[in-house]
This record gives sequence, structure tokens and C-alpha cells, in this order.
Amino acid sequence: MNAAHEVRPSSARLSHDDVVAWASSMVERLSERAAETAALRELPQSTMDDAVASGVFEILVPTERGGHGLGLRSVGEMTRILAHGCVSSAWTLLFLVLHNWFVARGSQELQDAVWGDRPYVLMPCPLAPTGKAVPVEGGFEISGRWQWATGVQHAGWVMVSGLVSSGEGAEARFFVLPISDVTVVDVWDTSGMRGTGTNDVVADAAFVPSERTLLASEWGGNSPPGAQICADPFVRYPMVPVLTLVASAAALGGAEAAVEHFRELVSSRVLPYSAGDRQASQPASQIRLADALATVRAARTLWDDAVDHVCETYDGEGVFDAVERGRTRLAAAQTVRMSIQTVGLVLEGSGASVHFADGQCAGQLLGLGNQMIPDCC
Repeated sequence: MNAAHEVRPSSARLSHDDVVAWASSMVERLSERAAETAALRELPQSTMDDAVASGVFEILVPTERGGHGLGLRSVGEMTRILAHGCVSSAWTLLFLVLHNWFVARGSQELQDAVWGDRPYVLMPCPLAPTGKAVPVEGGFEISGRWQWATGVQHAGWVMVSGLVSSGEGAEARFFVLPISDVTVVDVWDTSGMRGTGTNDVVADAAFVPSERTLLASEWGGNSPPGAQICADPFVRYPMVPVLTLVASAAALGGAEAAVEHFRELVSSRVLPYSAGDRQASQPASQIRLADALATVRAARTLWDDAVDHVCETYDGEGVFDAVERGRTRLAAAQTVRMSIQTVGLVLEGSGASVHFADGQCAGQLLGLGNQMIPDCC
């Protein structure tokens, strides 16, 4: 057996509680690095080093491949907690972790290709099929430009999507390429979520062997190829419900952090044009804080219930029909909507000081909700 495929001793595997504890331990570090992360427009190497050392990139890799074999609850909670320190960092780490699940849903040949050197991959995955592929001997030539390659600065591989023409029309297929086969275009100069490094990638007639491709209909369905070779129930979880719920976790965690910061602010802020009155003594501020707390707690309840429903259904060998998928997507979208509403309440009562760029700026949390999450939800 290849060393990269060896199963870890059970004592070396991370549990759900281990992941939560690690995420909690990272909140202060990420908060301290938030300004640096925004200035770099990517994760600092120190953050990547912390994540690699923790083993967190392997939490969604099946135990058969030497990973920790965890699932939706773990990656969702990890993301929500990390967002308390820095939403950009939480978003980037989330997708670098999650895309190992994409590999786990693939064929044995695909898994061998990308997990051959180590039991995890760092791989952005722009999902829109904005490329075009031509069948050639042994595989395909893919060309195109793809947006939203989060974390591409840290990547060894990239997964892109394109349309392949056939006599019956066009079919969508995913292609996995070494990062050296694409060009990264630096476009990520944004008002929010600057630290995610979500640049574009371009390929020009790049050859991809057949074993590193996947039909979108098979990969995204209820019985992906990986489910035939792995007993882990998470491998067959529904693609879109998982994507929307983990993406919304970043918005939820950011909103929870905004409320925490607002609570601290009102307790110490002295109001202008007053005789030294503190904001906490004002009924309007008390009402605003209560409203923000109630809104974000309702969002948390909605999100928790949706995650539980997905896990209980698929761990029990059930599947979602179209109605259930729609309900989950609605729950994720409403979680984001309520998170944005929470941040709005906080901003309205915080004064101009929260917009300074050298601190934990609550205003920039709106960038997550307005610019990125709705594309998923």
C-alpha cells in the first residue's frame, strides 16, 4: 500500500470535538492577522502553517484514504467559529478543506492522482462551466477562464468545469489540472473579503487525461463514483445543500462576531454631545442589541436545524427529493439574509469608528453577504 494511502491509527484521527477546539483556538490568532490578511489579499503563511499542522485539511478525506472521515457538522462548525476571528480566513480555509470532499466523490483514478503524494489536496474549484473542452486521444483539451478560484495562491491543483460538445448536444464535465497548467489572473481587489485571494484562472488547450475528469451529472448526483469505493456516508451527501450550508456558516459566524463586538462597544463607548453618558445606558442601544441578538440566534437555530436534517437523512441512508433540496437551500439563503440584517443593525448603532481598516471592521462583514454568498445560496 502506498504510504499516502495508509490508514492512520485511530488515536491520530481528529474527532469533531478536536476540530471545534482547534477552530476556537484560532479565533484570536485570525483576529490579530485580519489586517495583514486583507493587505496581502490572501492568507498569511502563518495561517496556512497552522492549518497544515492541525491536520484540518484532511477532515473530509475518508478514513480509507488516511483521512479523518468527518462530515458536514464538523466543517460547518469549523467555518462558523473561524469566522469569529476573520471571515476571509474562514471562507478560504473552508473551501480548501471542502474540496477534498469533491475528490472523495470522484473515481479511484482521480483520487490516486491528487492524493498520491499526501492525503489531502489544496485545490480551488470554480464551478461555473465557462470553459470548452475538445475530446482528444486519451482525454480532453480544455480552454477557458474561470472566476472565483478562492485560495489559488496556496494551490497545487485546480478543478474547473467546461462543456463538451457531442452529437446529442453539450454535457458539463469537471477537469482536474495541476496548477502549473493554468495561468492565475490577479483580479481580487475588493472592498470586502479581500483576504480570500479569489482570483481568476485561465487555461489554453490544456490536456487533461480522462481519469482526471468527471461527468457533472455523475459527480453531483446521489451516487457519485466515490460512493462505490468508500463506505463513508458523507461521500454521498447532496452537493448543493452541503455547499450552501457551509457557505452560509461563514456569514453566520461573522454576524455572531459583529454582535459580540457591538456588545463590547456599547459597554465602553461615551456618546458625543453628552455629559459623559455611555451608550449602554441608552434604551435605543439596548433595544438594538437585543434585536441583533435575537436575529442572529434565530439564524443559528435555522442553520442548525437544516444541518441536522441533512445529516440525519443521509446518515440514515435516505436521499433528498427536489422539495427537500429546495428547503435546505432556502434555509441557507435565509441564514445569510438574517446574518446581513444583524450586521446592518450593528452598523447603524456603532458610529463611524467601526469602519477603520486596521481593526476588526464590522462593515466589511457585509462584503461577504453582498458579494459572495448569494451566488451559492
